[in-house]
Amino acid sequence: MVTEMTKYNFILLSGDVEDFLKKLQAVGVMDITRSTKPVDEKSEYLSSKAGTFRKALSLLKDVTPAEFAEKVEGDLASNVIETINEKEVAENQINQLAKEWEERQPWGKFDVENFKKLEERGLKLHFYKVKSSNFNPEWKENYALSEISNDGNTTYFVIVSDDENYDFPLKEMPAPDSDASTIEKKIDALRYEIEKKERHLAELKCHEKDIQKELDRTVSKLDLHLAHMSGTKAAADYITVFEGFAPAEKEAEVKEMLDREGVLYLVDKAKVDDNPPIKLKNNKFVSMFELLTDMYGRPKYNEFDPTVFISIFFMLFFAFCMGDAGYGLVLIGASLALKKVLGNIAPLGITLGVATTVIGLLFHTFFSVDMLTWIIIPEAVKKCMVPTEIAGFDGTMVLAILVGIVHICLAMVVKTYQSTKVKGFLNSLGTWGWTLLIVGGVIVGGLALIGVIDSALTKWIIIGLGILSALGIFFLNDLHRNPLLNVGSGLWETYNTATGLLGDVLSYLRLYALGLAGAKLGEAFNAIGIQALGDGGAGWIAFILIVVVGHTLNVAMCVLGAFVHPLRLNFLEFFKNSGYEGTGRKYNPLKS
Repeated sequence: MVTEMTKYNFILLSGDVEDFLKKLQAVGVMDITRSTKPVDEKSEYLSSKAGTFRKALSLLKDVTPAEFAEKVEGDLASNVIETINEKEVAENQINQLAKEWEERQPWGKFDVENFKKLEERGLKLHFYKVKSSNFNPEWKENYALSEISNDGNTTYFVIVSDDENYDFPLKEMPAPDSDASTIEKKIDALRYEIEKKERHLAELKCHEKDIQKELDRTVSKLDLHLAHMSGTKAAADYITVFEGFAPAEKEAEVKEMLDREGVLYLVDKAKVDDNPPIKLKNNKFVSMFELLTDMYGRPKYNEFDPTVFISIFFMLFFAFCMGDAGYGLVLIGASLALKKVLGNIAPLGITLGVATTVIGLLFHTFFSVDMLTWIIIPEAVKKCMVPTEIAGFDGTMVLAILVGIVHICLAMVVKTYQSTKVKGFLNSLGTWGWTLLIVGGVIVGGLALIGVIDSALTKWIIIGLGILSALGIFFLNDLHRNPLLNVGSGLWETYNTATGLLGDVLSYLRLYALGLAGAKLGEAFNAIGIQALGDGGAGWIAFILIVVVGHTLNVAMCVLGAFVHPLRLNFLEFFKNSGYEGTGRKYNPLKS
């Protein structure tokens, strides 16, 4: 599935680019392209002004508007930023004062002027704190000591002395320059200022639409100015214009970062004409096959993601070409053993190995030995395996053709759905005509073969499908074109479809042919090994060497063919009949 994308446009001075890219890398979801344009005084001014408006709107985002507000005059955006800055300064001062209050509070209330008066009389105060467990009661006997407070852990005390040679065994603290109550008054004053700022911001919030209008006008002026600028360098700097895409589900996260940084940006839903990068979103099973989709090309933004179809049919076709349960087990074992070497490809190898084992059991082949000849397998189980012949033809060959028909019919259904989605039903009547004719004909023919409907009803259904299909193919394939041209176009398309469709179906015989070739080559190695075995003894060594080396080479060749040809059937037959183009570009976000 193609992930929905959001388009962003950024305008920055080149000096801000590197810092901006680092911030985008931290987010890790933005796929960007850039271009540069010369900057002059006007573009620099407009860019700066727009950034101010954007930052102001970001700061007002969480502010609750006032119920009654007077009109605020002047530069609203600058007023917002200045008020927020002043509020933050006051809050930082409160935090600093709160720490000072904690330091002053144990000393109680006092007047610093009294300290000065004591010093004038020759008495000096010495401040100390000590763990209560280390406080020595004898200090009170030897010094003029006054205990100020004790919180259970720490004892605060003061010693008064007029001795010039005064000495005490603890490190003296600096004298506090004010008491806790003085700091409390400062904090209260700052809180009052913060409340005033918050009330002012609430009033400014009521002018949010005015700021947004100014932003829109400024951005429009900047876009117009940049569009008309000449290619001559006008100053020592450049405007850098970024176009970025990020998944729509990440829009809130990206906008939060951009608003926080005050970056000038425009945001809009990505459209096909924007050529957004393609990010595929699939479950764990389907995502293993995305590397195959990338080999051909990612879908355009309005195309379907073919990975889900590739995951089913490539796996099935691969198993058809291998067609051996023993080889499937070898693939599973090799993928597990080389897991560290193969990395992300190992799970795909295991999955293909499991599919090969299952199909190999249905084809009753184990290391090129026919399991239908094994006595240990119950007859009930053998009946579940693909019969050797179906209607006189090789059972595996018939199955390959049937799978091919289903694959092509599914491609046509997908093409019809995609055409209707993009062009509308009335502009897709020609596609509907071919799908009704071919897919409808296949379904009716299948029901008739198994006896669900009789021959008379089948005839009338086919006639009805033919009439409806002919209307779409020859007369309504383009409602805006001359009817005669429609008929001519229908005839040409009929010729191409009739000659190409048979070849497309026959292409699926390669599934049978590759499986048959691998089985016959494995049988040859088995036969040579049995001949070398003879009566046993030393012949066992030759038997083991021939069988192991032979089947190893056979597995390697089968894997190569089973990879290339199923890929071809998906890339040519399915993509051609489904109308898939695959010209999208891969989503490649900046990451740190």
